[in-house]
Amino acid sequence: MVLGELGGTISRALQQMSNATIIDEKVLNECLNEISRALLQSDVQFKLVRDMQTNIKKIVNLDDLAAGHNKRKIIQQAIFNELCKMLDPGKPSFTPKKGKSCVVMFVGLQGSGKTTTCTKYAYYHQKKGWKPALVCADTFRAGAFDQLKQNATKAKIPFYGSYMESDPVKIAVEGVERFKKENCDLIIVDTSGRHKQEAALFEEMRQVSEATKPDLVIFVMDSSIGQAAFDQAQAFKQSVAVGAVIVTKMDGHAKGGGALSAVAATKSPVIFIGTGEHMDEFEVFDVKPFVSRLLGMGDWSGFMDKIQEVVPMDQQPELLQKLSEGNFTLRIMYEQFQNILKMGPIGQVFSMLPGFSAELMPKGHEKESQAKIKRYMTMMDSMTNEELDSSNPKLMNDSRIMRIARGSGRAVREVMEMLEEYKRLAKIWSKMKGLKIPKKGEMSALSRNMNAQHMSKVLPPQMLKQIGGMGGLQALMKQMGSAKDMMGMFGGGDK
Repeated sequence: MVLGELGGTISRALQQMSNATIIDEKVLNECLNEISRALLQSDVQFKLVRDMQTNIKKIVNLDDLAAGHNKRKIIQQAIFNELCKMLDPGKPSFTPKKGKSCVVMFVGLQGSGKTTTCTKYAYYHQKKGWKPALVCADTFRAGAFDQLKQNATKAKIPFYGSYMESDPVKIAVEGVERFKKENCDLIIVDTSGRHKQEAALFEEMRQVSEATKPDLVIFVMDSSIGQAAFDQAQAFKQSVAVGAVIVTKMDGHAKGGGALSAVAATKSPVIFIGTGEHMDEFEVFDVKPFVSRLLGMGDWSGFMDKIQEVVPMDQQPELLQKLSEGNFTLRIMYEQFQNILKMGPIGQVFSMLPGFSAELMPKGHEKESQAKIKRYMTMMDSMTNEELDSSNPKLMNDSRIMRIARGSGRAVREVMEMLEEYKRLAKIWSKMKGLKIPKKGEMSALSRNMNAQHMSKVLPPQMLKQIGGMGGLQALMKQMGSAKDMMGMFGGGDK
């Protein structure tokens, strides 16, 4: 994940602050300087970073805090809120409605991934029941229509464009009218890539916008653009009414802080992020869970949604029961590996867990990690039921390890490595001991109507204690606004 390095640095700064015996002005300044340095290195605009630091210092006035207050928690919450504020302009973007024709126009710099993103956006909505269509109004770049045609055909989405017509305004109007007649409820117009210095292209973009009267203009921004993001985004905002931002290439090695700057410049929310070249590597962007994962606090609501997607309903109480008992066997590890492979990119899944930051699983290593999981599962296929169901690591003696290695066709060293991984995961699993499990049928009611009383029953006692007991939990939930947001903070007490 592109912002993994930034998340790791911020997590470490918070951890160092937590390790300090006394939280005073010096410790707070060191923590804030470290976070500011990380944000600047990630190409976030200097003014935004300076404002964030000033706001946190205003909120966290150490002299005014009474002796009983948990200063670490207040500082952590202030940092969390300021990062959310930086990414959230405070107004939702336009949401298309099914059955009602809606025109969405995509604008952005050359090479930012506009054409691919148009198809991803259409494909995402098609899966949700919309009837999308694509119009190629990019007559400037050679091969633009071919690319859109190829992508649209692959995703089975209707498209419109022309090899002969050179006027993008005419193509856009014809395409929109045609698809409105065909009752398409999401008409996506792809425009030429342009640069803020190219006045003629900006004029053309204004003309397309005036002619098609889009309901929403989406600014597509490459995450690797760096410090130039703010100026470029502002130039687009001044020409057309940008209503939302999509950040692409979040799977690269770019620093991605420019994404934060683009939000500030356009005063528009990020609605999706592109995390790869494939059609389905496109995620809905939700500010609080994103910042929560960035700070290494996890995103429990996202993780629970993933579990509900891949773990059959009848197995969920069983899995939660095993979690609460804290007994971790090789069979459980095997089952969880199966589920993880179904969940999708491992790094994305692990970054939802408290205590795991995205940099633990660099994007380029995901295929490697999945191959490793499959190797481990092959080795476990050569184990007996006794070995799989035992939680005693001493059971695995040399002769058993040799037999498993021969049976799976792997080296003894690899079997040892797999057992080490088992011990490491067992240690993490044991931290979940004491998680109270809602009875059958209570789970959905609990997530729907969660209050501090319910939450205190679900949390392990030590986590509740770190939050500051029942009072601390109520205050935290009040600050967060709702239980869904609170879920992203579960791991906050661990920090």
